[in-house]
Amino acid sequence: MSSAHFPFSAVVGQDDLRLALLLNAVSPAVGGVLVRGEKGTAKSTAVRALSALLPRVDVVPGCRFSCAPAAPDPDCPDGPHEAGPGGERPARMVELPVGASEDRLVGSLDIERALSEGVKAFEPGLLADAHRGILYVDEVNLLHDHLVDVLLDAAAMGASYVEREGVSVRHAARFLLVGTMNPEEGELRPQLLDRFGLTVEVAASREPAQRVEVVRRRLAYEDDPAGFASRWAGDEHDVRARVVAARALLPRVVLGDTSLLQIAATCAGFEVDGMRADIVMARTATALAAWAGRTDVVKEDVRQAALLALPHRRRRAPFDAPGLDEDKLDRILDEFPDDEPEPEPEPEGPDDRGPGDEGPDDGGPDGGGGAPQGEEPQAPDSPEAPGTPDTGGTSDAGGTSDAGEAPDAPESTEDPRSPAPRGGAPEQAAVRASEPFRTKMLSVPGLGEGAAGRRSRARTAHGRTTGSQRPRGQLTKLHLAATVHAAAPHQKARGRSGRGLVVRKDDLRQATREGREGNLVLFVVDASGSMAARQRMSAVKGAVLSLLLDAYQRRDKVGLITFRGAGAELALPPTSSVDAAAARLEQLPTGGRTPLAAGLLKAREVLRIERLRDPSRRPLLVVVTDGRATSAGGLGGDARELAGRGARLLAAEGVTSVVVDCESGPVRLGLAGVLAADLGGPAVSLDGLRADSLAGLVKNVRTSVESARSPQGAGNRRAA
Repeated sequence: MSSAHFPFSAVVGQDDLRLALLLNAVSPAVGGVLVRGEKGTAKSTAVRALSALLPRVDVVPGCRFSCAPAAPDPDCPDGPHEAGPGGERPARMVELPVGASEDRLVGSLDIERALSEGVKAFEPGLLADAHRGILYVDEVNLLHDHLVDVLLDAAAMGASYVEREGVSVRHAARFLLVGTMNPEEGELRPQLLDRFGLTVEVAASREPAQRVEVVRRRLAYEDDPAGFASRWAGDEHDVRARVVAARALLPRVVLGDTSLLQIAATCAGFEVDGMRADIVMARTATALAAWAGRTDVVKEDVRQAALLALPHRRRRAPFDAPGLDEDKLDRILDEFPDDEPEPEPEPEGPDDRGPGDEGPDDGGPDGGGGAPQGEEPQAPDSPEAPGTPDTGGTSDAGGTSDAGEAPDAPESTEDPRSPAPRGGAPEQAAVRASEPFRTKMLSVPGLGEGAAGRRSRARTAHGRTTGSQRPRGQLTKLHLAATVHAAAPHQKARGRSGRGLVVRKDDLRQATREGREGNLVLFVVDASGSMAARQRMSAVKGAVLSLLLDAYQRRDKVGLITFRGAGAELALPPTSSVDAAAARLEQLPTGGRTPLAAGLLKAREVLRIERLRDPSRRPLLVVVTDGRATSAGGLGGDARELAGRGARLLAAEGVTSVVVDCESGPVRLGLAGVLAADLGGPAVSLDGLRADSLAGLVKNVRTSVESARSPQGAGNRRAA
């Protein structure tokens, strides 16, 4: 079977996605594209097809770092290069796997030869392969933090540096960064998000005719990839020629003062951070003009540039989805009308069609793959046409209604005369969370070995050096002193005669480092009737939202369990998408009795399963409740005794726990404190959760857990 890619021109719909990719092909200075959307929306298909539309690259023959013959890199490891004729090759699209190592990304040095011979034996990595091409990261939001840091450095400086134990290699690494992601699996760090010039939101079409055409073309491609590609070769050639023409026209495009004012006013009006947004908008607007065949930038170019460049940069509340208020955008642009005359309409012709302008009913002569040429378009307008709707720049539509306007619910709604479908009081409407605040860090005691993050101490690939060991597999971080110490006793036996150290592979030592790991933060939230008072539940949600924000910043996985009525529910299985947890929390209703034991046992079951899936990631259990247990949740027996037994089971399994005490009012029963003692962790009030009043909580977590695990602590619990 042929390895031909699905043609870019044959992608159905997705106008904004195709336009953003083509603008980067016209002007790589735009800075790349981040494609956000649900699975199965042709994100990867469109990106992989883009490389076929890029012009060929002139390179120095034999250079592994793709130096240009006209201006070779003076620091190229394969240099210096003599002036002379160059060769040509297609533009590359290099894929960075999510699980790639740092050595695979930046390249690797032969440490043994470097120490013994002083030779810079360097093997280029993916950054060198992507130079003057495309670096594509699928599921970029799942990329490890240390790889993100390397990408940020390379994207900012246009070069990659490899420095180890006094050996330094530098090479150029200027590439078009393209990433795809499903927001349900977690968000990107703001620093990396800002590095993408444009962002596009994609979703599957809800039009049956368009969905039929997608299926028809995909089946035709899978049946005969080479034949399908040949039927679209004419359209691919037209788009490629148009990209070349737009690149040639780009230096002559004029960005007038009015357009600059529109760009500056738009960025200021949406309160974007920094100046990168202004620069990206200016480059995108000029690329749009060149793509349309114009030498002047008009207001519609600025508007389209804003819809592509600003949604992921505007300042917004935590966990809000990216988006742009188009009405506000139009109001800002209307304050600066264009001074330039309207461009004359372009003559119609076969070249006026953009890629993929074919209609959903273009079945083609064989009825299986669309008609690439020669028929009237019947589907969405071409991506370059002015006024194309922007699916990525959605308005800031709200989520839930303001339930806080309703009168407050009573402190306890457990009225046996009321209908209780879940075994308790009637369900109360969801309330909005109060404003989030900065919390003090909670950590798991001991030294873990989980995924890199920013919460608990752990052995990691990055951090401060704490010792050395023999390497397991490929050497990545050399411990120089330990290596010299291992090699020194054998120099005479190895016949050392000069100043150089005779180093063997067995002498090499890997540095062990200590950094921070991300944990699994499992929230167990009481949603029963005793929590239903509106001010109280709003404060509870605000506290959990604050902890979620902290978990996002510390790169944790999160899960959400709620208990109310007759039992407990896993509202969100453990995931990296903190946004999803915040959305579930916002919609959380309250009411019914309090099956505390069911919530704790549900947490124990979830942690057991996650321990099998990801044994190196340590859990942190956060129980948010007032400690009341009024229902056995179908387990049978005394509700309070069952809750204590479930808590002690979790403590016996070594689960680190924190209880957020939600009890309020002048009379306090102190039941949350009793629960915390059974769990072997501290209890903290809602007010005490704030960072400025939580100074001793991390210490208390560690002390309580270590005390609970000691024989004396176990005896004290039994006595209690």
